[in-house]
Amino acid sequence: MSFVLDSSITLARVYSEEITDEVVQVFDLLTQSGAWVPTIWHLEVANVLQRDVRRKRCSADFRDATLADLARLPIQVDPETDRQAWGATLRLAARHGLTMYDAAYLELALRRNLPLATLDEDLRRAARAEKVKVLGA
Repeated sequence: MSFVLDSSITLARVYSEEITDEVVQVFDLLTQSGAWVPTIWHLEVANVLQRDVRRKRCSADFRDATLADLARLPIQVDPETDRQAWGATLRLAARHGLTMYDAAYLELALRRNLPLATLDEDLRRAARAEKVKVLGA
């Protein structure tokens, strides 16, 4: 079963102090079945890692190794994210009080009829309201 992977659960897997059994289960499923991400996923993940380099939470070498490891995972980037931004994604953001970034993950899960793996409580709540299966906690 494929699913939509968001940046919150991706980054929880990166830092050992944030790993939970649920996060491990999501990544086990990812290695078996693959996952989908919206086009913003790469930017969000890299942004947090770069911020953490600036704040000295991690080194640039750790950031680079992490990005290289993530690039090897069976993750597919959805080519439709940008086309949905000013329509379905915007409507979801407005309806559920989400950021456009979070709404992009929800829109992708809805459009592809896939579960959503996230640790973000607002996004989890919105997904449940839209009848999207939620993975990750």
